[in-house]
Formats: sequence, structure tokens, C-alpha cells
Amino acid sequence: MPTRLQLVQGATPHLGDPIAAVQVILRKYPQARVESSPARVTVYPVDATGFEVSLKIHKSACHVFCEGWHEEFADPESALHCFASALSPASRLRVTRRGGVAYRWELQGRDASGQWVGVSEVGRWLFPFWARKEVVYLQNQLLEAA
Repeated sequence: MPTRLQLVQGATPHLGDPIAAVQVILRKYPQARVESSPARVTVYPVDATGFEVSLKIHKSACHVFCEGWHEEFADPESALHCFASALSPASRLRVTRRGGVAYRWELQGRDASGQWVGVSEVGRWLFPFWARKEVVYLQNQLLEAA
């Protein structure tokens, strides 16, 4: 099954080096602010409604980061799919803050009926629990939705 990046690109990049494949494809998006190295690529949001997305290779695993949210993948194909989904309207990030401090991040996708559902959630243990709670939703629009 091709990843979203492959569908957008129209060609299948070689997955031997996922970072290089992402770097090549992202060159087709001049509006993307990208920072990369041989082991990591980070795409910054194009506006205040988006969020930072990174793909990092460490030993034999791929890690995807969306602001404070993160997930480890053994399979590069799955990591690329998650990375691409996070750069498109197919996903959104639910960020919970207290006193302006983000402490919980939930990556969400749409179910078969089109409703937003949580895919995975991570959080911090230390945060100003006494402060007023605020929930914001961030969504990237760089890639077209699947």
C-alpha cells in the first residue's frame, strides 16, 4: 500500500532511506519550511493553525513527532504514512494546556463515519494542574487529504 507521500508524489520513493525520500518529495512544496539532516527531517507549520512534524531515524526504528506527540515505528512504510498524514488535513492534533503549558497531545484521524477519533495520546506528568484548562486543535494543510 503506498504512503500518502507516494500518492502525492506520483512515484514510489525508495524506502531504503526514508529521510532522503521525504527530502526529495518535500522539494515539490516550496511553501514548506523544512530543516533536515541525514537522520531527521522536520517540517514547520505554514501558519498558526498547524503543527511541527518530524521524522527521525534512530538505529533500526523510525520515530514520528507531532509537537509533543510521538510514536515509534519498526516499519518505515508505517512511519512515512503517519508522517504524511500529519502533514495533511487527514489528521489533527488535540493539544491540552493549563496555564499556557501544553501537557497532553492526542493525534486524531477520521473514522468510517467521518467523526474525529483519537489514534494515540501522550502526556506529561508535571504541569500546572491548578491553572485553567484550554484545548486547541491544530491541523496541517501542506498535503492534500487522502
